[in-house]
Amino acid sequence: MSDVVITVRGEHEAWVSPEEGVVRLSVRAEGPDRGGVVERISALAEPLRTDLAARQQQGGVREWSSRRVAVWANRPWNNEGKQLALVHYASVEFSATFTDFAALSWWVSEIAERDGIQIDGVEWQLSRATAKQAEADVAAEAVRVAVDRATAYAKAIGLTSVKAVEIADVGLLTRSDPPPVEMARMMKASFASDAGGAAAVELQPEEIIVSAAVEGRFVAN
Repeated sequence: MSDVVITVRGEHEAWVSPEEGVVRLSVRAEGPDRGGVVERISALAEPLRTDLAARQQQGGVREWSSRRVAVWANRPWNNEGKQLALVHYASVEFSATFTDFAALSWWVSEIAERDGIQIDGVEWQLSRATAKQAEADVAAEAVRVAVDRATAYAKAIGLTSVKAVEIADVGLLTRSDPPPVEMARMMKASFASDAGGAAAVELQPEEIIVSAAVEGRFVAN
């Protein structure tokens, strides 16, 4: 029998425990006076900056950032269609990457009770080094799956060996380009009231799914 070309796909996924939690939050203020609103947003935001800088020094926060204060104004309308007096608004967004999940949970619970602060979300992720290694590992395993699959096909038709002639990320052999490696991040948050009625946030990070898929073209004989 002459050589046979076999084209297969190999996939693999791994579940990896997250190492970092990225908190995104907004600080907002509004009022009839622009100067008062700016002062209010500064008073709300500065303690957060001081706290995050201290946590970064202590090692519980890898990095954090805050954007410049945005200020704008408009005239709202009431239910009767009447335009009301001018209202000024101000906001600033924060992002903080925690490596200590217990500290993250307590911090989110504490600041969520403050006026003018809104928690926009928490995203779990791997450290850069772990993510790079995980991506390499799952990609290599996906290639091994492709080789095993091609070998099984070859044996099914009575051939004994396969030789790879092309290995590519999924879609590249067919001239499309979806992402070869994907990470799925999940987060669970529950809210409970303590004896004083304040809301406490319990964060439960789930493992991150790192997946990869490849296409391989083999010659069997």
